[in-house]
Amino acid sequence: MADVRPESMERITTPEQANAFIAEQVEAVKKQVGDKKVLLALSGGVDSSVVAALLIKAIGKNLVCVHVNHGLLRKGEPEQVIEVFKNQMDANLIYIDATDRFLDKLAGVAEPEKKRKIIGEEFIRVFEEEARKLDDVDFLAQGTIYPDILESGPVKAHHNVGGLPEDIHFEGLVEPIKLLFKDEVRVIGRALGLPVGMVERQPFPGPGLGVRCTGAITRDRLTALRESDAILREEFANAGLEGKVWQYFTIVPDYKSVGVKNGLRSFEWPCIIRAVNTKDAMTATIEEIPYALLGKIVNRITNEVPGINRVLYDLTPKPTGTIEWE
Repeated sequence: MADVRPESMERITTPEQANAFIAEQVEAVKKQVGDKKVLLALSGGVDSSVVAALLIKAIGKNLVCVHVNHGLLRKGEPEQVIEVFKNQMDANLIYIDATDRFLDKLAGVAEPEKKRKIIGEEFIRVFEEEARKLDDVDFLAQGTIYPDILESGPVKAHHNVGGLPEDIHFEGLVEPIKLLFKDEVRVIGRALGLPVGMVERQPFPGPGLGVRCTGAITRDRLTALRESDAILREEFANAGLEGKVWQYFTIVPDYKSVGVKNGLRSFEWPCIIRAVNTKDAMTATIEEIPYALLGKIVNRITNEVPGINRVLYDLTPKPTGTIEWE
């Protein structure tokens, strides 16, 4: 499949179109790889999950999925990947808990770009180590989608698992959804039977919670961030906002303020809520959260999450603020 989407290619919006696309790609993958094995870095995000489900349909156990838990995922995400792909789809899944490895590398590092670089490079190293153990794998699969190609331009490589050393050779790349837009990928995911929560998963940065635990990451603050984020997502889902708000999350910054808990002075972190809507991520507007819902979220976070005594709501659109804080 070429890297240019034909003008005649219809947008995939219906289950019938999705099933036709899946059947076409299953045959294309079988023709490309034959009885050889394919390696995929499975993050649990929409794109890699759809590629995994599609390739399992095409080549079954000849797909080797590697899920690296870097300790910066949201609550329940590693467990969901294992449940869906290993337990339900019987995938050939390798799960690596590299939490200590990543957090040890990040200890004391406060500069955002340095954190991103460490997380990205360490992920490649972990993936590289697993790739070397699998000497019978011939192809590398990737969840590249059409916006990746458009944004990378005609010269810049758009591979989303870049940086592997030259001594790890693959016969070719398998990129079955590279001509699709994100909304089409979601339609394909639903047709493949992936859980709604996985298919409709909101955008999540590559460095994960590492860019929302601002400043130098500590394990206790990371735990507070993960728990507060889980409460926010749960309450948004209960209020029917899941899928209606483009992105919503919490930030726990590296500073504290005085407060009162159980009649005693507390000196703990604030938790900041961010909820935005956007069409292209170039600009973003603030989602208006009902005041009663905000009150419930504040009450739950301050009472259920150790270490947090304040909840703030970031009302800054993009511009002037970016969507993420780091």
